[in-house]
Amino acid sequence: MKKRLLYLITLYLTLIGIFALQKPLFMLYNATESLSLGDYGEVIYHGLSLDMATAGYLTALPLLVLLASVWMGKMPLRRWMRPYLIVIAIVIAIVFVVDMALYTFWGFKLDATVFNYLDSPSEAFASVSMGFMLIRLLGMIAATVLIAWLLIRTTPKKLEICKKKVVTTLLLLVMGGGLFIAIRGGVGESTSNIGQVYFSERQFLNHSAVNPCFSLLSSMGKNERFEEMFEFFPEEERAAHFNGLYPSPSDTCATTHLLNTNRPNVLLILLEGFGATFVESLGGTTGTSPCIDSLVREGIFFTQCYANSYRTDRGTLCTLSGYPGLPQTSVMKIPAKSRTLPSIASSLQRAGYETDFLYGGDINFTNMKSYLLSTGYQRVTADTDFSLKERTSNAWGVNDDITFNHLYNTLAERSDPTRQWFTTFLTLSSHEPFEVPFNRFPNDKILNSFAYTDDCLGRFINRLKKLPAWENLLIICLPDHGILYREGGISNHNDPRVYHIPMLWTGGAVKAPAIVETITNQTDLPATLLAQLNLPHTEFAFSRNVLSDNYSYPFAFYTYNNALAFRDSTGLTIYSNEAGRVVTDTPSPSAIRLQRGQAILQTVMDDLGRR
Repeated sequence: MKKRLLYLITLYLTLIGIFALQKPLFMLYNATESLSLGDYGEVIYHGLSLDMATAGYLTALPLLVLLASVWMGKMPLRRWMRPYLIVIAIVIAIVFVVDMALYTFWGFKLDATVFNYLDSPSEAFASVSMGFMLIRLLGMIAATVLIAWLLIRTTPKKLEICKKKVVTTLLLLVMGGGLFIAIRGGVGESTSNIGQVYFSERQFLNHSAVNPCFSLLSSMGKNERFEEMFEFFPEEERAAHFNGLYPSPSDTCATTHLLNTNRPNVLLILLEGFGATFVESLGGTTGTSPCIDSLVREGIFFTQCYANSYRTDRGTLCTLSGYPGLPQTSVMKIPAKSRTLPSIASSLQRAGYETDFLYGGDINFTNMKSYLLSTGYQRVTADTDFSLKERTSNAWGVNDDITFNHLYNTLAERSDPTRQWFTTFLTLSSHEPFEVPFNRFPNDKILNSFAYTDDCLGRFINRLKKLPAWENLLIICLPDHGILYREGGISNHNDPRVYHIPMLWTGGAVKAPAIVETITNQTDLPATLLAQLNLPHTEFAFSRNVLSDNYSYPFAFYTYNNALAFRDSTGLTIYSNEAGRVVTDTPSPSAIRLQRGQAILQTVMDDLGRR
């Protein structure tokens, strides 16, 4: 019994040790900056969770063999396991050497992108010499021999007949449960993903912590040919329908400036699920959002803003990167794609702003941390930065009153008037299961949770107004998405009220109250904001400056669950890709709306495929 249990533990720890040793070798090979011993230690420590997950995958088959051996006679274990151990040694060695070598050229970890080049190996190797490839090949062979030797040496030559069959089987099953937890990445909401090992502003350290085998395997299922999806039109016809929908910035176009400064500090508050359904000023429920309704009268209120998608991972990326949501794809979950996107944070960082992000939940969920740190955020604060009591105050993490208070204290400490910063805060309490420490609507948990977030926002704003920082501050309140509110009569995604969201700009930097009734998308925030700051925004190809005089055709585009919607002044068209037909066309059918919506989706998919 002991021999079997000890072997499984030893093999698992040996694999983890091999993966841990790869990290300093990767860093020594690819480092372009001086690294401290602490940097090496942090990379190994933070990368441990993915090393454990990958080792768990590779130990699963030996576990099954050991379970079978319990009920068999004597087993020549080393002879049986040798082929498998040699195969995984070859795979680990190849992945490690290829990852280490390609990082110099690509600047990101090995993923399924590499398979795109196997169709044309001559082009793939055109930029490297024969000597370069020979040295790497020798490295693969040496690594394979060393890893195989270690794995085989840990394997007993034979196993004797097991006398305590039931006990041994139960113990091995318990260990299997431990392996499953390691593979999954724990028992929390998020499963193992690349973003969970990101810990630094220095991308090289984050990349060094990523297990290359995990990176490759996790991306293989996501290596879809996006450019071949949703091919509604031949290229010329697509271009004709798409042309002019997203006008490029021009030196000749004028922008209406609504701020009294072009260098305000900016606080972006992403209100979880807070659609227009819950905002009385937009025809929503009464008494749910008194704070937002009062701020409408003193700020800039965009009354016809629409979310681009229906989930936090999608809506957050739409807002920060100005990149439209997609029906079946979460770009945030694909680091190889999401890291190529522009973002408000990166634009403002280049302009001298400090950037940080606050969220009271699991920042690793849907690879959010990876996306944030790859697109310009220098610091990320999340649930693990709060006490155990605080981060268990809500099913999703830290309740909004606590995080709003943390945000206030953070901003209150920023007394240097020359310091420019961009802070983003994502709330979480207005989310299932809608359990909050508040009781305005005791008979409606959903309304009550949104009223709670609104109340937290109001208290925060009132405190903030008393700080000197208020005078040069622009606060933007914008939901990540809306929700289905069945108690309010919204039971399916064909109802446009799900996507109608408030966008409110307030703070001392606002010149005067204003109402903007133009149809717009949340993806338009980057271009509109950066134009107010006189900063370039040409890299945001799907974001429009809605306060510019070249914004002559207002429309909104959004997607959900394999469907697309296009709304303009003539009405709304919703097309189901799954059904292959229009499911909503109001007030009357419009071929133009359908064609333009399809052209946008096809164009975005083509763009994603090229990234």
